[in-house]
Amino acid sequence: MINSHLVTPTPAVPPRFLMDNTYAALKKRVRETLLKEWPRLFPTPGYYHHPPALNPRSFMGLNKFIATWIHQMRAGKSYLAANPTWRSPDADTSCPRCGLEPETFEHAILLCPSRQGTRSRLLHSVTSVGPDTPLWTTLPLLKRLATFIGATSTGFPPTMFPPDTPHSSPPIPLSPLAIPPPRRFMFFVG
Repeated sequence: MINSHLVTPTPAVPPRFLMDNTYAALKKRVRETLLKEWPRLFPTPGYYHHPPALNPRSFMGLNKFIATWIHQMRAGKSYLAANPTWRSPDADTSCPRCGLEPETFEHAILLCPSRQGTRSRLLHSVTSVGPDTPLWTTLPLLKRLATFIGATSTGFPPTMFPPDTPHSSPPIPLSPLAIPPPRRFMFFVG
């Protein structure tokens, strides 16, 4: 149907493996360049010790709420007393639970004596929260860290709990009569 002398010859399409290898090499080169230029163009603050990465952090697979807490605490942007982002500059940075040291991420997770019982039960094999430790690449350790943070309320705003309430105590069980019935919403289309 088509006259072959009217169609211009097209170059042959390269083999699939050659296109895949070329794409992989270009992608690797772009990623390496991006990781090299990123810190130069947008330097990380001095308090953030974790290197830039193009892949999601391994803790991002956890519950969104806990993953956000972990990220904020690692970045120094949480409600821990030593993080200056939410409080006034002259506020006390000592740990509200023990009062011995400034409440940094490392202190809250690894050193605070008031969390020793929960720590020994959940984080017995975690010895560091540094950027190159196995904690950030091992899923069982990350799950234990998430459980520890939830159990001890680490990173919660200080006004969320009264000062005399121990944060690591289990919730008070309610009787079935004390639980309000679920709300029902009705939508009317008019």
